[in-house]
Amino acid sequence: MGDYICGFLCGGHQYAKRKQLQTVELKVRMDCEGCELKVRNAISSMTGVQSVDINRKQNKVTVTGYVEQHKVLKKVQSTGKRVEIWPYVPYNLVTHPHGAQIYDKKAPPGYVRKVEVVTLSSQPLRQDDLLTNLFSDDNPNACSIM
Repeated sequence: MGDYICGFLCGGHQYAKRKQLQTVELKVRMDCEGCELKVRNAISSMTGVQSVDINRKQNKVTVTGYVEQHKVLKKVQSTGKRVEIWPYVPYNLVTHPHGAQIYDKKAPPGYVRKVEVVTLSSQPLRQDDLLTNLFSDDNPNACSIM
């Protein structure tokens, strides 16, 4: 009944919810300038795209605009390129970057794989824990001052 009244009073128009400005990061396999141009043209043709930044060395595409992540992903897939959501986070944001599921040889320098880590303790991580990890024997990138 409410929809009928609103449809009658509002003129029957259904207003779409406005998309929010967001940044979509993708990992796209690109070998040459032709691949890069193909991906850039496909994304730029989408409505709502404000900027496209491509880093071919890292195979990273960053799209900013009023777009939805899954639509950008499908658009890049339509070019025939292998694509996935950017799976990495900066190394310094991870508590234990040397973990088996987190370390990835294919990750760009300074990045590790993004993995949801479940901690068993209810205590939040302290800054001291992060500093202790810098000098841990378990950390292959630890400071080795002796």
